[in-house]
Amino acid sequence: MEAAKIREGDSVVRKSYGSDLIFQVMCVDCDGPGEPRARLKGLNVRLVADAPVSDLELADERAVIELRRETMRQSAELVRAARMRMQQEEQARSKKERRRSVFGLARALGAAATADDRFSLPGKVLHIDGDADYLRDCMRYYKDLGVPAVGKHIKPEHQADAVENLLAEVSPDVLVLTGHDALKRKGSDRAMMSSYWNSEHYVNAVRRARRYENDLDGLVIVAGACQSFYEALIEAGANFASAPERVLIHCMDPVLIAERIVNTPVDEMVLADQAVDGTITKRPGMGGVQTRGKMRVSIPRTALGVNGAGRAR
Repeated sequence: MEAAKIREGDSVVRKSYGSDLIFQVMCVDCDGPGEPRARLKGLNVRLVADAPVSDLELADERAVIELRRETMRQSAELVRAARMRMQQEEQARSKKERRRSVFGLARALGAAATADDRFSLPGKVLHIDGDADYLRDCMRYYKDLGVPAVGKHIKPEHQADAVENLLAEVSPDVLVLTGHDALKRKGSDRAMMSSYWNSEHYVNAVRRARRYENDLDGLVIVAGACQSFYEALIEAGANFASAPERVLIHCMDPVLIAERIVNTPVDEMVLADQAVDGTITKRPGMGGVQTRGKMRVSIPRTALGVNGAGRAR
């Protein structure tokens, strides 16, 4: 395939990497004069890369279709698994409450609360994503699981300037800062911020968010993308971040962490190992610290519910 035929929006592979990943072309000649180069983003991983246009060729259309189908299948499986986990956890909590009620230990507002009288209010997510396509997919996932979420498409380099105003506007329990990232070159010094495409932007956004809310349980932050500078993100104040072993992470990994946090009761801890092991790339791709859940149980259940008032969705 002639290099000149590569255009913005094309699905391509890199010949020098054995065509291992399918990318979408973000821009061509976006780095100024010199050998024509293209900026790329992964179709199913949160990876950004650049490559000489001469190293690119159009991806096989059938392979692109199959990758999209596999991504959709995997996302549907994630939703099913999360729903099953939520159901099992709710059943366990209800069983525990019934046992407590039998012995007269459960009292709320001066009266015993039965399982049928209780309902759960999950925490709210503010999801800031550098990729509009991934943001759309993530918002669909939140909706499928009944997670209140507000999504904003903001490029990584602008997230730090926008985050404090958005936190004041949305008042979320969980903040997700993500998009695309990568080590710029093979063999880059992992301890140098300059080795990463976007890690510095995510770190700055975490710091600004912590300036707004310094309590790690007051505002839970999930930050990073593929191969991000994990240690710097945690040091800046993220509860969970990518990527401890500088691997590629799945586009849904930050969402899986956020979903678990907002659906864990506020009187329980989200154990870091359980949350991380519930992601797709697991410990090579995500890490974090022990964090308190954000779901609150309310009584009594009414015919109108609370939609439209208070912590409404």
